[in-house]
Amino acid sequence: MLIRTVLAAPPAAPPAAHVLAGPAAADVYAVSAGRLGAVVAALAGLVAALVGRRALARSTRLLGTWNARPGAGAALVAGGAGTALGAVVAATADGGLGTGNGLGGAYVALLMGLIGTALGGLALTRARRR
Repeated sequence: MLIRTVLAAPPAAPPAAHVLAGPAAADVYAVSAGRLGAVVAALAGLVAALVGRRALARSTRLLGTWNARPGAGAALVAGGAGTALGAVVAATADGGLGTGNGLGGAYVALLMGLIGTALGGLALTRARRR
């Protein structure tokens, strides 16, 4: 074997090698924009689901004589906001689940927002019938 071959520099990595590695995971305790957006969206969806459940119970007259329309409207608005923000975070997340970009929280926000919207819509239709 020639000495030049042994002492020669190793071949450089192909130009696309850094692309295959993917994005680096976020720090465990860091609050990134994706995580913050996912938390806000999940909280909006949770509020929508809780208010929608309460409005649905009130619309069937199980919990008194309170008018269910304002609660149903609030559930529709909060559920729509949670769903929309969750969709934006899910669409703009760089990595997959577990990378710290808020993708898991975005999925939870989508689910909670849709549940809140459905409960609010159901309460609104039941309140209109009575």
